[in-house]
This record gives sequence, C-alpha cells and structure tokens, in this order.
Amino acid sequence: MAKNQTVTIKTDVENPEPLELIAKSIIEIADAFDKINQSNLKRRAILILIKDITGLGMREIEQILDVGPKLKSYYIKSIPAKKTT
Repeated sequence: MAKNQTVTIKTDVENPEPLELIAKSIIEIADAFDKINQSNLKRRAILILIKDITGLGMREIEQILDVGPKLKSYYIKSIPAKKTT
C-alpha cells in the first residue's frame, strides 16, 4: 500500500463533505476498531461472528481487524498550531 496517496471523497459535487467531518469519521472508525480489539470477547469469537454474517475468509477478516485501528495514523495528519506573535 502506498503511503503517499491522495484520497478524494465526493458525496455531492454541489455540497462536498467538509474535511473536518471526514477526518472525524475516520478517527471514530479507528477508535471503534480499537474497542473491538480490546473487548472482552475473544478474537476468535469476533472472527467467527463476522465470518458468519459476511462469508469472508478468516484471513481477510484478520487483516481488517488489524488495519482498522491504524486508519487514523495512515490518513490523518496533525496540523501544527498557528504561532501567535
């Protein structure tokens, strides 16, 4: 996976989503994956539940569960605070 990708999301050309809303959503998704991975439910149980609903292979589900928490570090850049003089 290339690290220097440009991601463009267009939900409506007339009224595009604000970048802050997109960034907030990515952070919320990554945090949700963290909660899933840190839950009391065993990893195997999570895999079986997702496999049962989706029919995806265990390896694919493993990859998704591993990468989900990393979304914010891949796609969200912190903006340096403005200097006040």
